[in-house]
Amino acid sequence: MNRLCLITVGVFGLLYIVALFLLAVGTFGLFGQERDPLAVLFLIPLGVPWNLLLSDFSEAIKPWLATAAPAINLVILLWVCRKFSRAS
Repeated sequence: MNRLCLITVGVFGLLYIVALFLLAVGTFGLFGQERDPLAVLFLIPLGVPWNLLLSDFSEAIKPWLATAAPAINLVILLWVCRKFSRAS
C-alpha cells in the first residue's frame, strides 16, 4: 500500500478507537464521568452511510449495528487501498 493510503487508514482507525473509547466512558460512566446519552455522537459520522440504513432494524440491535458501522468503512478503505496499490 502506498503511504497516503496507510496514513488515511491509520487515522480513520485511530478515530474509530477514540470514538469507541468515548462511547464506553459516556455510556458506563467510567473515570467518574457522568453517564451521557450523547457519547455516541462521535461514532455516528464515522459510520455514514451505513448508519442511515438502520431504520429497518429492531431497536434492540440498532446500537450494536451503529457501533459496528465504522468497521465496515474501515474494511472498505483497506480494500480500496490494496486494490489501487496492486494496480499501480
